[in-house]
Amino acid sequence: MDLNGKLVLLTGGTDGIGLRLARQLRGKGAEVIVTGRTPDRIEAARGEGFEVISADLATSGGVAGLLAQVAGRPIDVLVNNAGMGAAHDYRAAMPDAAADERTLQLNVHAPIRLIAGLMETLRARPEAMIVNVTSGLAIAPNTASAIYCATKAALRSYTIALREQLKATRIHVLEVLPPVVETAMTTELHMKKLSPEACAAEIVTAMQRNADEANVGQVKFLRLVYSLSPALARRLMLAF
Repeated sequence: MDLNGKLVLLTGGTDGIGLRLARQLRGKGAEVIVTGRTPDRIEAARGEGFEVISADLATSGGVAGLLAQVAGRPIDVLVNNAGMGAAHDYRAAMPDAAADERTLQLNVHAPIRLIAGLMETLRARPEAMIVNVTSGLAIAPNTASAIYCATKAALRSYTIALREQLKATRIHVLEVLPPVVETAMTTELHMKKLSPEACAAEIVTAMQRNADEANVGQVKFLRLVYSLSPALARRLMLAF
């Protein structure tokens, strides 16, 4: 896809991977609308010249409100990037049901509802794209992040089916599978992490190439291991 002149709606675009992706997409000539929910980050992104829509996509009302605000806009690309995790490890404590529900809503329900709400808009564009950001953990889960892994696996499954449904249309479907990236969500993880700038660069390249799947960073290795032995990939990841 030639990103120059494209109108992109990017969720979770005021911090982390999303903000770096917004900057790089703009550098390719795209017009980028980002969403966020933290006031100071929203103001900072607006200070960089981005159009920002305040929306808490971990609620159904936030999704409906976002769709209402972009109604009638000629969106060419939807990037479902916003995501969150929740502690869900019975070895440590009982899970927080409210946090689980917000994670399920943001990571699974919101992308699906945004795709449905924008489908007719995307169908009407000469060239369109849906980008769903899942995770390497959608391939093989770790032990400590059970609810996060489950949501990303669900979105991966949905994305694969959606791509098949839309293969005869002008809408291309790309799945992005990042590794552990240096973001606010991973500050407590003491391991090697990919920079958000590097992750965003790989996403932009995959978009330009109309790739079906972008295995980012170390996920390339995990994908290779899984192709040789799914059981081995699962054993390796369940050690964490």
